[in-house]
Amino acid sequence: MGFLSADGRANDVEAAISAALPDMRHRGPDEGGVWSDGDAAIGFRRLSIIDIDHSHQPLPWLGGRYHLIFNGEIYNYLELRERLARDFGVVFDTDGDSEAIVAGYHCLGEKVVRELRGMFAFLIWDAQERVLFGARDWFGIKPLYTMTDERGTFFASEKKTLLDVALPGTQQRVDTTALQHYLTLQYVPEPASMHTPIRRLESGTYFTLRPGEQLRPRRYFHPDFAVKPVSEPDKLYRQIAETLEDSVEKHMRADVTVGSFLSGGIDSTAIAALARRHNPKLLTFTTGFEREGYSEIDVAAESAAAIGVEHITKVVSAEEMMSTLPLIVWYLDDPVADPALVPLYFIAREARKHVKVVLSGEGADELFGGYTIYREPISLRAFEHVPRIARRGLGAVSTRLPEGLRGKDLLRRGSIGIEERYYGNARIFRPDEMGFYRRYDPAVSYTDVTRDLYARTEHLDGSTRMQYVDLFTWLRGDILVKADKMTMANSLELRVPFLDTEVFSVASGIPTDQKITKETTKYALRRALEGIVPAHVLNRAKLGFPVPIRHWLKDVMYDWAREIVTASQADDLIDRDAVLRLLNAHRAGPHDYSRKIWTVLVFLIWHGIFVEGRIRPEVPEPVYPVRL
Repeated sequence: MGFLSADGRANDVEAAISAALPDMRHRGPDEGGVWSDGDAAIGFRRLSIIDIDHSHQPLPWLGGRYHLIFNGEIYNYLELRERLARDFGVVFDTDGDSEAIVAGYHCLGEKVVRELRGMFAFLIWDAQERVLFGARDWFGIKPLYTMTDERGTFFASEKKTLLDVALPGTQQRVDTTALQHYLTLQYVPEPASMHTPIRRLESGTYFTLRPGEQLRPRRYFHPDFAVKPVSEPDKLYRQIAETLEDSVEKHMRADVTVGSFLSGGIDSTAIAALARRHNPKLLTFTTGFEREGYSEIDVAAESAAAIGVEHITKVVSAEEMMSTLPLIVWYLDDPVADPALVPLYFIAREARKHVKVVLSGEGADELFGGYTIYREPISLRAFEHVPRIARRGLGAVSTRLPEGLRGKDLLRRGSIGIEERYYGNARIFRPDEMGFYRRYDPAVSYTDVTRDLYARTEHLDGSTRMQYVDLFTWLRGDILVKADKMTMANSLELRVPFLDTEVFSVASGIPTDQKITKETTKYALRRALEGIVPAHVLNRAKLGFPVPIRHWLKDVMYDWAREIVTASQADDLIDRDAVLRLLNAHRAGPHDYSRKIWTVLVFLIWHGIFVEGRIRPEVPEPVYPVRL
């Protein structure tokens, strides 16, 4: 947590920062501290992974000229330290990756961010130049929230700590535009948060800030899908495998035990199989539900046996989901309506009993073309030959067809362009379904989120444009938020070897026909992993961590859901009667409204915690020893 004063009175907020730090103890249970010098104040909670006995934070460097706070890991820190020592004569006082960042900034300036291979959100205060430098990693793996008021600018990895130090009234200032986007997308798109005064530094950006200045981030990462034709496919497959193996090797760097999440899919299995080469005693973890069709435990266990690792499982019940969801939403800071984050929380809690770091397979779908929806531009290609006026007519016809009728959505989507029809993997409430949202603004559209992204990718084919959009929406808004928040809730560090700059460099050049075929997705990746991933997983359809809310909201969760709606005090935003009608319609069938209902329920719980203050989750004691 950091603060840059507008008037040289940073010492005045030092006590408030210290008081807020316990709300992020789960992110750093091993040690903490606060430092200030008039213009800047910084506080930190550390989860020690590398150079445990040194590299304390806030980290002073060069006689106290610099002070660093850093959340994340730099996987090429050994190579970077060697280069800085060789080329600039840097003498290091620690053996950690933190010192490589601040030394790199001293020697290379702002360009240091382009040298960092890892996940990070950091602040460096230069007491000599009186300037604060900060950055967030390439893909947005680690979060960084900001808030500016008349006192200055605050920064934090946990939004709740900013609410702790915010001026009175901030908690009640819900961003109604962000809420409208959430109801469409199931997450709040960056750089907004659900509280108007609090924003997020976007992925792939950095900033320099002096006292009294306005924060103006600059982008250093411009993802370029420079697609190249493939004349020798086998050479491409070898390159993918070698680059991924190198990434996993570097992601295994730690002074603590590293495990791996393992579902029944190709991505996590590949990571676990490669990780085992560096740790034959690797522990793997998976979760599921007792209901048939909603668990990959059996397949994951088969994969674990095939690659020769010990496997630990956690089965989650409906009762556990209901009782724990308020706590999970508290950890999230902003609502994310992805039901998969619930089992992820439980398996992270189980894993933390055994390890301090886990590897996972996030990012493979976005980089290598893994989502079935990426086939859509190919399946809708015939509509491109239909005159525009006729396509609009087909769209009008689709609105008259009954819900659930086969072909209705195909006609609707074929009648509009990709810029309008694709805005990420989750589509919750369409504009014509927003009647329950009292602040609905027809001038606000999901296309506001993606317009600039599509403008940058006019030269790319439709499927690759969808990948690009997902990097800035679905990946960093949903996938990486739930991955970071649910693991750090349990003081467990999650590392994602697919989201590596070297892996992206290879993946971004793969042509569409090597990513998507009529038979499969991630074609080139699957070919690259032959001989690494067990045969029973190699071409298996994606399942992930599915959650049986469709069934549970009809019976075991019905009364629970109804109580959340009726107890809510968000009447100025949500028509509760309309939501109850939707819940009853889902219960009666035949249509499935579970994702819509879940989206509203998560928001109402969030509102009860962070706006009303009516819901106060009890933060559990950790499942491991903690130094206060």
